[in-house]
Amino acid sequence: MQKLIECVPNFSEGRELDVIRQITGTIESVDGVSLLDVDPGASTNRTVVTFVGGPEATVEAAFRAIQKAAELIDMRKHKGAHPRMGATDVCPFIPVSNVSWEEAIACAKQLGRRVGEELNIPVYLYEKAAKDKSRANLSVIRAGEYEGFFEKIRQREWKPDFGPAALNEKSGATVIGARDFLVAYNVNLNTKAVRRANSVAFDVREQGRVKTEDDTPSGKPVVDANGEAVRIPGMLKHVKAIGWFVKEYGIAQVSMNLTNIEETPLHVAFDTCVEAASKRGLRVTGSEIVGMVPKKCLVDAGRYFLRKQKWSEGASEEELIDMAVRSMGLSELKPFDPKEKVIEFKIESDSGKSLLKMNLREFCNETLSDSPAPGGGSVAALMGALGASLGGMVANLSAGKRGWDDKIKYFSDWAVKAQQLKDELLALVDEDTAAFNKVMDAFGLPKESAEEKSARSAAVEQATKYAAEIPLKVMEMASRSYELLSEMAEKGNPASISDVGVGALATRACIGGAALNVRINLAGLKDEKFKSALQEKVRKISAESESEFKKIDQIVESKMA
Repeated sequence: MQKLIECVPNFSEGRELDVIRQITGTIESVDGVSLLDVDPGASTNRTVVTFVGGPEATVEAAFRAIQKAAELIDMRKHKGAHPRMGATDVCPFIPVSNVSWEEAIACAKQLGRRVGEELNIPVYLYEKAAKDKSRANLSVIRAGEYEGFFEKIRQREWKPDFGPAALNEKSGATVIGARDFLVAYNVNLNTKAVRRANSVAFDVREQGRVKTEDDTPSGKPVVDANGEAVRIPGMLKHVKAIGWFVKEYGIAQVSMNLTNIEETPLHVAFDTCVEAASKRGLRVTGSEIVGMVPKKCLVDAGRYFLRKQKWSEGASEEELIDMAVRSMGLSELKPFDPKEKVIEFKIESDSGKSLLKMNLREFCNETLSDSPAPGGGSVAALMGALGASLGGMVANLSAGKRGWDDKIKYFSDWAVKAQQLKDELLALVDEDTAAFNKVMDAFGLPKESAEEKSARSAAVEQATKYAAEIPLKVMEMASRSYELLSEMAEKGNPASISDVGVGALATRACIGGAALNVRINLAGLKDEKFKSALQEKVRKISAESESEFKKIDQIVESKMA
């Protein structure tokens, strides 16, 4: 399976677009790397770049970008609102797919060594790649910033992990590491005062603020028995925050780094800022995401805001993301385009042709053409997705039925399950066609020599096994729709009982059609043990499907009478 690792270097240039283009051009020059996002900021004078690729290609692209930034950016002239210490200020690696932490840490160390030795730039390792855990935190390393590092780097405890123990005047120093996914997130306030924005930032950030005797920012700090300042903890874990003024928009913001989006999700950070701002007589007007986010961030946020409205959460991904964008005002400062800002969507847009991107007429035309794919397997998966969708529709209609307010959560939960089933079955629409194409590719391998014939035969066998496993997955996934449809037949809005019936028919047809596709792929296999195992699974799922369909059909018929 493909290994993917994300790299998000931050460059200390956000105003000279030609400089930014030259840096990103070096990234795009590396084969096997996809440039996902370039997000410059004039006030911060900083650009956040996001790209993904295999580990080796990503390390090479990062090195070329750091090299170009060192050539073009002069830190002696740099001014900006964001803390910084180098032309390439920070360069983290984040595992995305099939990459372990050990591999991500190895990428950071490999890049750090090259930057230190070949570019003569001091490098510090941070987060999971840190050699010295007291220097794992980025803000601790960057304290003093570029101007203060000339003296700081000479201290024994601040000897770099790679490169010279003297600051490179032109390029500064660079921090490289491996970390969890971080979301850079700014919340907009209806004030221009940095002091007031800082007050909100101190309320929400994990570090909180120093306790004073009179509870005012200018008051005398309270100290403990060891003479250390006593801190009032903030409202959110895994959040770093400061307030700043953004000249181009004429507003102050709470600028946050969310370092663990599982424990402190995006929507929680937003609502906590709303709460803290309101207590101080301020109003949150919107927010912005700097760089890119995983799809889950926005899907979870959409569900959260629907839940607050006491409405069904069983909306499509597209609807949930739209709800998140509107609820958090992500388009207040500039349009928020999920296709450009969501990692999964950006990768999908670069991945080529997909049946799911076709409209109904295009899909039917493609199926009807003289090409053997898409064929019965993809159509069966689509029927399964439609069956689950009808069950989910009934759940959503039932959740919104007048007088059924006490049942909203019950039907909402079923609608969410329906959405998940629908999405998984839709993914198999494309996967079935991809599996068929792998079989065709295997048949196209050369077969001149005995070695080539043997390799071709093995490749055909392996590809055909995979082509049989995909429709089996379709059968297994679609069979889970029966529980949903059964619940909706018995407890759902009676006005939608015919929709449950159609959903059950579509699910039954899906399972029957997918079974045919498993069988035809098994016919040409030599591995009898594999064939026997799949044939038994097909018989079992098919029999259960008939039994479940009859139960639902009886309920439908009784309510239709």
